[in-house]
Amino acid sequence: MANQLDELNPEVREEGLDVNVIAKKIPVKVGKGSLVFEIVLWVLGIIPGLVFLIMKINAKKYFQQLEQKIQHDASQIDNYLEQRVIVLQNCAKLLEKSIALDKSTYENIAKYRSGNAGKSDTQRNELASQLDVASRNINLAFENYPDLMAHRDIADAMQQNMYLQREITAARELYNDTINAWNRDIFAWPTKMIVAARNGYTTRIPFTASAETKQKARDVFF
Repeated sequence: MANQLDELNPEVREEGLDVNVIAKKIPVKVGKGSLVFEIVLWVLGIIPGLVFLIMKINAKKYFQQLEQKIQHDASQIDNYLEQRVIVLQNCAKLLEKSIALDKSTYENIAKYRSGNAGKSDTQRNELASQLDVASRNINLAFENYPDLMAHRDIADAMQQNMYLQREITAARELYNDTINAWNRDIFAWPTKMIVAARNGYTTRIPFTASAETKQKARDVFF
C-alpha cells in the first residue's frame, strides 16, 4: 500500500533527499495459489484451460521480444560508450602532447577500448562511471590551460565528448524505459507472473548515474 499524504503532520526535509538505485535483482516467485488457479481452469473445462495456455504462450513470446529489445537498447549504449572511449583516448593523446597530463588517465582510457563495453548491466554501469571520471580529469586539465581552447583538434574532441554524453543519456533513458516495462510486467499476475516464475526471470537493474556525475551535479556553476 502506498504512503498516503498527511497534510496535518507534514514532514519537511530541508536537506533534501539523495535517491540511489538499489542494485538488486528480485526473482519472480508464485505460490501454490497460482497452481490451484491453473488446475481450477482445467477443472472448469478444456476451453478455459486451453485459453489460459494460449495466454501463457503469448506471454512467453512477449517476454522473448522484450528481451530482444533490451539487448538492442543495451547495444546502443555500448556503441556510444565505445565511441566515447575512442574520443577521450584521442583527446588525452592530444593533451599529452601539449601538457604534462597524468599518464594514468591515458592508460586507463586505453584499457577501456576493448570493443565490448560489458556483458551485464553492472559492467555497463561501471564502464560509464569510469569514463565520467576520465572525462572529468581531462576537463580539469583542459580548464587549467586556457590557451589550449584555441587548439582546434582538442576543442573538437571535447565537443564530440559532450555530444556523445548527451547521446548516452538519451540511450540510457530509452533502455531504462524498456527495463521498467520488464520489471513491471514480470509481476503482472496471473499470466505473465506465472510465466516469469516458471522461466526463472528476475528484475533487471536500470542504468544509473555514476557517483562522479552525481557529485558534479552538486557543484556550484554560477
